[in-house]
Amino acid sequence: MTMEKNLWEQVQLVRQKSPLVHNITNYVVMNNTANALLAAGASPIMAHAHSEIKDMINIAHSVVINIGTLDEYWAESMLLAAETADTLHKPWVLDPVGAGATSFRDQILHQLLQFHPTVIRGNASEIIALAKTNTTVTKGVDSTAASNYAVEAAQILVNQYNTIVCISGETDIILSRDQSIQIKNGHALMTKVTGLGCSATALIGAFIGVAEDKASGTAAAMSLLGIAGELAVRESKGPGSLQVNLIDKLYNITEEEFTNHLEIEIS
Repeated sequence: MTMEKNLWEQVQLVRQKSPLVHNITNYVVMNNTANALLAAGASPIMAHAHSEIKDMINIAHSVVINIGTLDEYWAESMLLAAETADTLHKPWVLDPVGAGATSFRDQILHQLLQFHPTVIRGNASEIIALAKTNTTVTKGVDSTAASNYAVEAAQILVNQYNTIVCISGETDIILSRDQSIQIKNGHALMTKVTGLGCSATALIGAFIGVAEDKASGTAAAMSLLGIAGELAVRESKGPGSLQVNLIDKLYNITEEEFTNHLEIEIS
């Protein structure tokens, strides 16, 4: 089976199985990520109360933890959710928004990592900061080396926590213990819509909820969002219409559109 066919079958699998994705995410993106999940065929739920988290995760296919608008109550919710997902062997995704910005944020991230996230998705600076929080990496890197340095940092996280790391950027890089995947889909205008990185994390949650191969599921999710973004830009006048058109394209994308536009390399 070709890679294009394999990833498209995973897009179809999410539509067929409609995995329930439990999100503990930030205020800014709740609506965006819920709509992205629905458009892709998944079923989102946003629940944060300590008293119901265990019950929710028990019925969910996967869990998404995004620390964007962190506070003390939600931090406890996140830690409880991560611990429960780990105990129940439910796949979960960590989005380390703003890693390195404050000691509180880094402390919570360090604790969350102890519960073995299935996937970590962040931009280059977040992945670098996350690795620095938990181990020692080379210092003195300049901004032009950020992409390569993020790969080094990601590999540290992969090895230390037996996780999959997805570095978002102009080229999305997905690293696991046995392979590296590069996806070159997307468009610069997508960076002008708040929360699309968070939507990527949520979609990864949906895909790993049904995929046997979690790295491949992560690649399918990132490919879907990137291609949908590329196609939606063609019909958009700016970031406002892009946000709407992107949700539509996640919903009605065809196999031909997906396979013809996919740009992926595996090593």
